[in-house]
Amino acid sequence: MKRILPHVVALGAGIAMITAACNQASTSTPSITKSGIDHEKFISEYNGKPTALYTLENANGMEACITNFGGRIVSLMVPGRDGELRDVVLGFDSIAAYFPENNQTDFSAAIGRYANRINQGRFVIDGDTIQLPTNNFGHCLHGGPTGWQYQVYEGEQPNDSTVVLTMHSPDGDNNFPGNVTAKVTYTLTSDNRLDIAYEAVTDKPTVINMTNHAYFNLNGDPSKPITDNELYVNATNFTPVDSTYMTTGEIIPVTGTPMDFTGFRLIGERINETDYEQIRNGNGYDHNWVLDTNGDVTVSAATLRSPSTGIVLNVFTDEPGIQVYSGNFLDGTITGKGDKVYNQRTGICLETQHYPDSPNKPEWPSTVLRPGETYKSHTVFAFSTYN
Repeated sequence: MKRILPHVVALGAGIAMITAACNQASTSTPSITKSGIDHEKFISEYNGKPTALYTLENANGMEACITNFGGRIVSLMVPGRDGELRDVVLGFDSIAAYFPENNQTDFSAAIGRYANRINQGRFVIDGDTIQLPTNNFGHCLHGGPTGWQYQVYEGEQPNDSTVVLTMHSPDGDNNFPGNVTAKVTYTLTSDNRLDIAYEAVTDKPTVINMTNHAYFNLNGDPSKPITDNELYVNATNFTPVDSTYMTTGEIIPVTGTPMDFTGFRLIGERINETDYEQIRNGNGYDHNWVLDTNGDVTVSAATLRSPSTGIVLNVFTDEPGIQVYSGNFLDGTITGKGDKVYNQRTGICLETQHYPDSPNKPEWPSTVLRPGETYKSHTVFAFSTYN
């Protein structure tokens, strides 16, 4: 695999080599992507590691731009029913805006080591109690305050449609045990699927639960909230949470509640029914649904669609759960791509995952990874249109 291809501009130790690569890239690949992102604005470094922007394309004109800072999807250009390409994820125009000292967001990041929450940041593995940093209502969220969304992955782009990101996470990273090497492979297929494959190995028993934290807005316009999008979730049960967003350990039916998306429903239809405790506790939707797909990656786990653009997103995964988060904490204080202000519920996350706090709930599918084993997870974001 080549470290730098024409679609990649990166900053490293060898300035002369990189300058030559940049000059070569400028003759073969436009600096400005279809989504209006300037590659040059992603040439930087963080904690001494170089950052870059990788552009994936297919023959249908679809484009995915991905940075190795946090393994984030920066933009995702998808055709609507009118054939026009629209950017359907929230994000920023420059790498500096993603740095946590400027904006503490999880926009479209490859989350690790552990997606979602671990109760009080504490779990026991093989008799040893592990205390993680707590960064969300007294719990450890998304791997802690310096989780992988705020770290630099190594990037390789073997072809126009694939990028491979590698994370070397040392023993004690946010107090998690074990030296872990993790890979995230993004592939843009010819049938408009963004395929995400995760792998990880460890030299000590640890826990792993990776996901992608994309904020989708299929309207292609973040000035319009996602409450007018329609959602289907292939789940008849979900895991309720308390007022600190921590799972209670129960698994309860969605029937007769605002959590029932077993048929297409407007996201905004019942999102403000705060007389229902779970809507009140989640400030809207911020819950894990227990999928009825039995780990079959060929069966749709969730479908999101925009009546205005006709864009459809089908989510496929071999994970047992999916966290639906309706952008409740976006509050208009963040300005994203194209100087668009991100107000409440201008994006929705569909985070494929093991259930939150699984290390403390042995009756749920295990997230323990041991030496000699390989963690694998597979998710597909498949795009199409409807009339």
